[in-house]
Amino acid sequence: MKTSLAYGKGWLDLELPGIVADVIEPAHQQGLADERTSVLHALDHPIGAEPLSQWLKPACRVCITFTDLTRATPNERLIPWLLEYLEHHGVESRQVLLLNQLGTHRPNTRKELEQMLTPAVVNKYHVMNHEPENRSALEQFGWTESGAPALINRHFVEANVRIVTGFIEPHLFAGFSGGVKGIMPGIAGTVTTMSNHGYRHIADSSATFGVTRGNPVWEEMLDIALRVGRSFLLNVALNSEREITGVFAGDILESHAAGCEFVRQSAMQSVNERYDLVVTTNSGYPLDLNLYQTAKGMAAAARIVKKGGTIIVASECSEGVPSGSAFERLLHSARDPEYLLNHLHQAEKPVSDQWQAQIQALCQRQARVLLFSRLPDEIVRKAYLEPCHDIAREILSKTASEGKRSRVAILPLGPLTIPYLH
Repeated sequence: MKTSLAYGKGWLDLELPGIVADVIEPAHQQGLADERTSVLHALDHPIGAEPLSQWLKPACRVCITFTDLTRATPNERLIPWLLEYLEHHGVESRQVLLLNQLGTHRPNTRKELEQMLTPAVVNKYHVMNHEPENRSALEQFGWTESGAPALINRHFVEANVRIVTGFIEPHLFAGFSGGVKGIMPGIAGTVTTMSNHGYRHIADSSATFGVTRGNPVWEEMLDIALRVGRSFLLNVALNSEREITGVFAGDILESHAAGCEFVRQSAMQSVNERYDLVVTTNSGYPLDLNLYQTAKGMAAAARIVKKGGTIIVASECSEGVPSGSAFERLLHSARDPEYLLNHLHQAEKPVSDQWQAQIQALCQRQARVLLFSRLPDEIVRKAYLEPCHDIAREILSKTASEGKRSRVAILPLGPLTIPYLH
């Protein structure tokens, strides 16, 4: 058989002579015929809210949050169309602040912001990276469940009109991306995010792909986001070509719920039994920029792999682990994945990036994990993973040793698919 895996900004061709494998991927959704018109129409015909034009008053201050470089949101199209709409309704550029939803990620450079938003937007509008550790840039809204301050970017809080943009895809512990995630953790304080992403929340069986209601991570995100006040949502759904397949605008809860159901119809794919070997990706660029994000592809595969089975992840990791990150320090601080889980479980308080390390370790508790990437073998092994230099050879070797009884699944788009046991 032949198939291709999303990898970096391209695809890896995979040829497996004599192998029968189940290829599991989202049902294809056709891109909208006129994306711009669909977005502008959604702003005037929102779900559960009045048209965006009615939110705009003379001299109002508008804050628009947008996803950072690690997300596939078509910001270069979505943001200019939104700004065009605002300008049409009398909002001047000096009234608008564009705020980058970094969460706990690194700030994006001006060049990256121009790539994401277009040079014209960056030159004309005030664009700012969120500062999750700058207390003076944050305002408190009570406390999290575990007692940490609930901090949100003050520029967003002080705006008269708050617009949250992004796209909706399956998320490994928040159910789906988009929606209130654009506020919490998108523009939250690091201590707030660490509390929400703590060991107990991540270990909850409801903190998984496709689940929002009853998911302790998402429920607290929602609670904190709503404390700020009303926000207008503009989320989109995408296909593998980054074409917009659906637009969901309006009330941050109702419009996101509609978008999640739309995405669920294409992303949820059932299987009858677990597999001996699952090949997955991190859906290519930009999500496979680093190892930190790669837990998402692992977690998608872990849902359907047999206990003691094998997961092979293709994730380019062009930005490394990244080097010097809290995630890297956390991995290097433990002897093995099991030690890491015990350490996190017993820790008095959460540490930055522990959620991705915890999920990686849980995947490794389920299966042997190999990584095909640009990372040096030494770096891969330090992360407790096994280097893979030839995916086809590994698959052929595995199936040859186990014979016809070996079951193989391939997730070409990784976490854009939610495989589940039927």
